[in-house]
Amino acid sequence: MRMSQTVKEQQKAYAQRLLTELGKRLAVREVAAVLVVAEDGRPALDVTDSRCRMRRVFVHLPFCWFYWGDQGDERVSFLKMPVAVDRIEQAAREGWREGEQGELSIDLNKIVDAYRG
Repeated sequence: MRMSQTVKEQQKAYAQRLLTELGKRLAVREVAAVLVVAEDGRPALDVTDSRCRMRRVFVHLPFCWFYWGDQGDERVSFLKMPVAVDRIEQAAREGWREGEQGELSIDLNKIVDAYRG
């Protein structure tokens, strides 16, 4: 790792490593998953469900989650990779929920700023 890497670059690289490992484990279970870069530059994993619909799985580093929507059952901790793989495989086999993929947007900076007042 280069000493000059910024924290954001390190976080992005870590998220990419997590998603790569997730993708490998899903592939073993015959769940289609492709590592991509989202429009905003975040690494993501395009995972296809049993109905051939795709959802993007992202990494939320502050909360240690893989997530594929904004609902409570659309996230799982990446700290226990086997459990995360099981949950994402199950969700893909059952089929993603109907409708657009929700975006989990928790901006910790806004929360911190609120307490600085």
